[in-house]
Amino acid sequence: MRIAVDAMGGDNAPHEIVAGCVEASGLLTNEDELILFGPEGVIKEQLFSHKYDPARIRIVDAPEIIGMDEPPVDALRKKKHSSINIMNKMAGDSQVDAVISAGNTGACVAASQMRMRNLEGINRPGIAVVIPTVSGPVTICDVGANIVCKPINLYQYAVMASLYSKNTLGIASPRIGIMSIGEEDAKGNETVKKAREFIKADPNLSFVGNIEGRDIFKGACDVAICDGFVGNVVLKLMEGMVDGLFRAIKHELLQENFLLAWRFKSVMMRIYKKYDYHEYGGAPLLGVNGTSVICHGSSKVRTIKNAIMKSKLYHTQKINEQIVKYIATSSVRPTDE
Repeated sequence: MRIAVDAMGGDNAPHEIVAGCVEASGLLTNEDELILFGPEGVIKEQLFSHKYDPARIRIVDAPEIIGMDEPPVDALRKKKHSSINIMNKMAGDSQVDAVISAGNTGACVAASQMRMRNLEGINRPGIAVVIPTVSGPVTICDVGANIVCKPINLYQYAVMASLYSKNTLGIASPRIGIMSIGEEDAKGNETVKKAREFIKADPNLSFVGNIEGRDIFKGACDVAICDGFVGNVVLKLMEGMVDGLFRAIKHELLQENFLLAWRFKSVMMRIYKKYDYHEYGGAPLLGVNGTSVICHGSSKVRTIKNAIMKSKLYHTQKINEQIVKYIATSSVRPTDE
């Protein structure tokens, strides 16, 4: 499998990205190849400090860099020699099998859509993020690809995220909830209400109805569906809450007794690791005709390493083929609004 990685994407590029690729290369098979995209001289300088097999890693020169704050479409149009542009073009031309970036999310989504195109029957892709909870992992889709959704988009997110949860997380029949402002059927805007009808009408989906934000951590569902605006706000709130909660607990333990804090250190580290998004790697862009994985802007070595391994799992499980087959036989069509 040929896996393309944007070496210059993210807050910690290129050192953390390149180091993550080197670690992942040791876990891949002889048939796999990692391709690093970015300024060739910069990447070579980073690789110089690592021991790696040159047969497993190669470089494609991409001298231009798209900044995190640049308007996605304008940046792609002006910077044709950027890593995001080149590697997605190569994916569209079947020269690579997966693309991974921790860079500008909007640019990643736009480039994958333009170069790979959408899967047959899918009108809008969605980013699926796995959230660890005490009751098990919950997949949220969408968290930023499509902020203005139609009911059909939310239905298709339910289908795609359910198949993703089943194949990568091992959940036999993922329970699907649609995020709203109340559990009652009458709650929510018209888009949510209509999407609820679509999902409920599909006998092959295990639909549990409306869920509220707090239900994600209560084990009420395995898949949570929402538009990209809501999903992104929820995701960032969760990240901040987890970080703030652990800081507060640490502060209180240290205030109480230093020895007590020391005894709790191993427990706290174990819990933090379990709920650390870095362990889940990147988030797949479900619905594009290829494997596109978008990582957090603050990705570190293990984030990239895990994202590479997850991209291989997604590709080898042939989830895209399953999505196309499911949508083709579904009674809910793209014209149903």
